[in-house]
Amino acid sequence: MATVTTNFNFPIPQSTDLVKDGATAIAALGTSVDTQFVDLKGGTTGQVLSKASNTDLDYSWVTTDDANAIQNAIVNAKGDIIGASANDVPAITSVGANGEQLVADSSATTGLRYVATPSASNPVLNSAMNVWQRGTSFSLAASTAATYVADRWQTLTNANQAVTISRQATGDTTNLPNIQYNLRWQRNSGQTGTGGMGLVQSMETVNSIPFAGKTVTYSFYARKGADFSGTITAYLFTGTGTDQNRLNAAYTGGVTAINQTFTPTTTWQRFTYTASLGSTVTEFASYFLWEPSGTAGAADYLEITGVQLDIGNVALPYRAAGTTYQQELAACQRYYYRQGGQSSNQILASGFGFNATTTYFFLTPPATMRIEPSVLEYASLANWDGNATSALTNLTIDSSFSSQNTIFLAATMASGGTQYRPQALFTNNTLNGYLAVSAEL
Repeated sequence: MATVTTNFNFPIPQSTDLVKDGATAIAALGTSVDTQFVDLKGGTTGQVLSKASNTDLDYSWVTTDDANAIQNAIVNAKGDIIGASANDVPAITSVGANGEQLVADSSATTGLRYVATPSASNPVLNSAMNVWQRGTSFSLAASTAATYVADRWQTLTNANQAVTISRQATGDTTNLPNIQYNLRWQRNSGQTGTGGMGLVQSMETVNSIPFAGKTVTYSFYARKGADFSGTITAYLFTGTGTDQNRLNAAYTGGVTAINQTFTPTTTWQRFTYTASLGSTVTEFASYFLWEPSGTAGAADYLEITGVQLDIGNVALPYRAAGTTYQQELAACQRYYYRQGGQSSNQILASGFGFNATTTYFFLTPPATMRIEPSVLEYASLANWDGNATSALTNLTIDSSFSSQNTIFLAATMASGGTQYRPQALFTNNTLNGYLAVSAEL
């Protein structure tokens, strides 16, 4: 009697079969093989075998777009990337524009999207409120005109609106992306003024033009004090002028690209708004308008940090304009440079005596300034020639010999100078002495 194969039970002729029985056994074997492999018959060019069930040798011919495989039709164009929109749901991410980068984005259909490269991202300087060359706390009286506080940020107050602007540690790594500081904008307790107060950064034209004609996303982190009152609105203003200051006056060709009232809580949260900028934009400003109400309590304040502008319709993870604090500081020093306060007799500049009452000093900022500075600030300075100290009666910028890289200062004294003798400008026995030059917008 014929035995069978191990895997498919095909009959095997035995050596003891007669010739006739052997032929019959061989025929049975061929028939069995033919029957078992019938699923391999047919098919057309390009088709593939697909397992039909768990039964042995149960196949069928199918096109390459198997229902259990990713379909050819899912891709539409060159550069499409196959991903997923959910479990077992394939989907594509369409190719981005030339030079864009692929990033993770949980809000996108496939969890991926293309974004512009960071080279044109976040023109907001001191966006995380790290740089405070002028000091880290400002008590501003009511009706104070536009005043710089944290570097690159201006504010003003109206009647009965005395405020305190200060640097604060965020102390929150749960709701913030490791941002160390914020700006606290506090209405002093008992103040009753309810006019609008602005906190503004006006962007230089050279930093604004790359965003012209683009869709942009404006984002920031904010939280309020327990007694915060009134409403707060975030604006993005654009203009077609050159290097204008938006807090001092409206922009030439001004457009309000973003106008969004937002509701902060006592916990840090990120706010994001999207707009399309005009193709002729040459300047823009980040502008927060606070319109308080009633009488201020002890914690009537708003805190802001992580201000950012991205090309595209989604806010990227927060990053500063500079990759290090030193880069951020140098970027701010392009507009304002201040030294002093490190020691009671700190030398700030060197020069030479012109005569008994005039000394010329040379100040070299660490960064090339935006323009030749025209504004000079100083306090508690004196002239020292290595032998005697002379109090200053006046100190001015002499534009005849100044530039963006070297500022020529003319100091006058009642007496005591020596012609052609080397001189030093220093903080005269006080930590309150300082020297600053400004090339702000």
